[in-house]
Amino acid sequence: MNGSISDFHTTGPHEVTWMSQFCQIRDVLVVHVDLIANGNCEDKALFWLDQKERKRLNRYRFDRPRREFVLSRSAMRQILCCFLKCRNEQLSFETNAHGKPIPLVDGVLANASVNLTHSGNHGLVGIASGGQLGIDLEVPVERPNVEGIGQMVFTDNEQSELARASGNEKLNLFYRLWTLKEALIKALGTGFSLNPNQFEIPQGMRQGASRGKFRFPHLPDIQWELDFIGSSDFAASLAHSREITQP
Repeated sequence: MNGSISDFHTTGPHEVTWMSQFCQIRDVLVVHVDLIANGNCEDKALFWLDQKERKRLNRYRFDRPRREFVLSRSAMRQILCCFLKCRNEQLSFETNAHGKPIPLVDGVLANASVNLTHSGNHGLVGIASGGQLGIDLEVPVERPNVEGIGQMVFTDNEQSELARASGNEKLNLFYRLWTLKEALIKALGTGFSLNPNQFEIPQGMRQGASRGKFRFPHLPDIQWELDFIGSSDFAASLAHSREITQP
């Protein structure tokens, strides 16, 4: 049933104009979603949502969260339909206790792991064949107290490195660490029931490496692939394991 990530395209009867392939990391496809206000795109995107998603959309009172939901969710559906070679009406979702989407085709668990994230005018959707996947994106904004926030979410080593950095280097390191930790937590599917100061980002990635391997202290047998995939516009990270864990 599964297609290849090379099957992904952005044309068809409802041509996609708000999304494009961002990168491919090993067997994970990452697609960028343009969240700039565009009524035409939002009308096209609405076509893809099912009844349950439209009800959820109607609960949003303000334009920005409505736009983020409809464009990101429809992008996720289109990517999955292409990847799984199914029709949109065959696709549905369950969620785990922390809201992570789990795709089904005709009510049967699909062999795909998907995750999405958005910040500012940018969204990313990641998809892989099975395993567990997490992705996080943050558009950097100046924060007067990144070290204070770091005390709550970073380990002692991470806090020390953040304290030694200055200016843009400090802000960039903060968002690098934040997105890497968030991607891991989203991949694991536990939400913030797992305190991010209980695990440490690999030293090489703290010092600027774009790729690394990671193991949670409480799950030492499971190896995670970590990638920092940020651009000049945003910080972003990806975490993926081919194995299924029980948080």
